[in-house]
Amino acid sequence: MRPLRVVIVAMVLLGTASVFAQEWSTYTNRVDRFEVNFPGEPKIEEIKWPSEYGAVFPARVYSLAQGASRYSITVVDYTDAERIHAARTNKTEADSLPIYWQIDVQASIAYAATKFRQRPGVKVTFDAFHYIDLVSGHQLQMTNADQSRTFVGIYLHESRLYILEATVPARAPQPGLFQQSLTFLDASGGKVRYRSIYYNRLPQVPGAFEAGR
Repeated sequence: MRPLRVVIVAMVLLGTASVFAQEWSTYTNRVDRFEVNFPGEPKIEEIKWPSEYGAVFPARVYSLAQGASRYSITVVDYTDAERIHAARTNKTEADSLPIYWQIDVQASIAYAATKFRQRPGVKVTFDAFHYIDLVSGHQLQMTNADQSRTFVGIYLHESRLYILEATVPARAPQPGLFQQSLTFLDASGGKVRYRSIYYNRLPQVPGAFEAGR
């Protein structure tokens, strides 16, 4: 009977693991052009994202909680940055040049990372350049005041800022199934593939300073 009991226990454990694995699935969003693994259907919230230079951009937060763990991806749409900056009424002499809409977009990864570092009560344990699917970005890991851990990935692709954030309890494993699953989509919904590191590209600003002048 003992071997039979061992087999039954093993089958129960395998069945439980299978059910847990089946809870995760690929979530596809063609509006914000990404795919990512979620343990269920995320809630969608539209927000406003204040930028480093005082502009306000449209953004969406896709989030889901599973027990004490929380997962989210925020997508900030910088694709209309030139027009949004042109309409600003809060410009200062320091950021009044036309090129500042480009600076705001290209610096958005660094600015988002700074916002995480400035959260009260956090201890940053990892803080470095990162890429996913060869799209350049930044990654942070933090221990919070309650000893839970937050894992962050920030990437800029075609002037959309993607911020992955997962917070798990102190002794929980790293949320790799979520953290490493981000895929970028093109306008037709196909997966984007690069042969070298991708950095966000912007059009040349007319009248911008040129080297040697």
